Amino acid sequence: MSTHTTTETTHYHVQKRRRAQFIEDWRKNHRTVVAHEDVETHPTARGSRVGVYVGADGDRPTRTMDALVHELDPGTTTTTHRHSWDAMVFMVAGYGWSEIDGERIEWGPGDSLHFPAWSWHRSGNAADSDDDTAATARYLTFSSEPLLETMGMAVIEDAGHTPWDELPPRPPYSEGHDGADPYAARLRRLARDQGARRSGRLHTSWDELELRNTPRGTRTTFLLDRAIGYQASGITMAMFEIGPGRAQSMHRHPGEAWLYVVEGSGESYLGTEPEGGERHPWKKGDLIVVDHFLWHQHINTDPSRTAKVVRIHMFDSLLETMRALCDPLVLFEEPPDHIRDAQAGDPSTIEWPPLQRPTWP
Repeated sequence: MSTHTTTETTHYHVQKRRRAQFIEDWRKNHRTVVAHEDVETHPTARGSRVGVYVGADGDRPTRTMDALVHELDPGTTTTTHRHSWDAMVFMVAGYGWSEIDGERIEWGPGDSLHFPAWSWHRSGNAADSDDDTAATARYLTFSSEPLLETMGMAVIEDAGHTPWDELPPRPPYSEGHDGADPYAARLRRLARDQGARRSGRLHTSWDELELRNTPRGTRTTFLLDRAIGYQASGITMAMFEIGPGRAQSMHRHPGEAWLYVVEGSGESYLGTEPEGGERHPWKKGDLIVVDHFLWHQHINTDPSRTAKVVRIHMFDSLLETMRALCDPLVLFEEPPDHIRDAQAGDPSTIEWPPLQRPTWP
């Protein structure tokens, strides 16, 4: 049986119209700062409350990463679930635990976790539900779900409260075998990749952090990144601290980037050029949304206190792929060193305070 496939107009006109409409529609989703008080949390079947800073399940859809806030009341344990994407977690308040493929990890404010793709995980608030002074646990998750969804590969499975030893393992893979043919080479290569991803680091304690001065005028540290042993899909998470009345130097890059304000207040310059853009105020608990290729600079407007910000973007996978495909287009820009240094100042002249765990509110 033969078929005849055609469209009402040419392939050229269909694609041109579709591409233009996509960009026009997508620009309507643009945000600058999402205030924490505008993120409404809702009870879920998992036993937690969840709110959307940015993501398709709220009114701020994104393309590569989402950002959600989760709250667990004292004595609460979520259901166990897993998904085809991975997620990075930053703890804001309360003390609790998470089980990742059966491994139990205790956490507190400022700690970071990685939920690898297809890992079974659940979390609980360690406080006694009968304790009137016990605190609600609060944490942020940043996941690659939107990126997986664009490829039709976003899958989630909830197992309720099924005991760990009754859950199926992560999807199996072949170890590979000897041979010089392309198929044997692919088996070995993917087996090595899966073996590495399933043995990566899962937890960064706040007490282990050591911040270092950078030429951008801030002091920074990785929270979750391959440089410190994590095996993620490409999302990387770091924290930087801005001195009182100081600013991070200006730069721009493609891809979406979120910056969660852990402590302090300030404003961010965002513009298509280094001058003439707008400044957007932010405070503790807000999420700064840096759209692609915008020049941006983050400024601490408090004259006496530092500001701490957690930065998340999709680096290892999406941006590295874009760099290869777009070469020789420059995908990271900052001013020449002398201008950068003038904007940032010398971070060694700042009297940095002792590092203390975050508080909420």
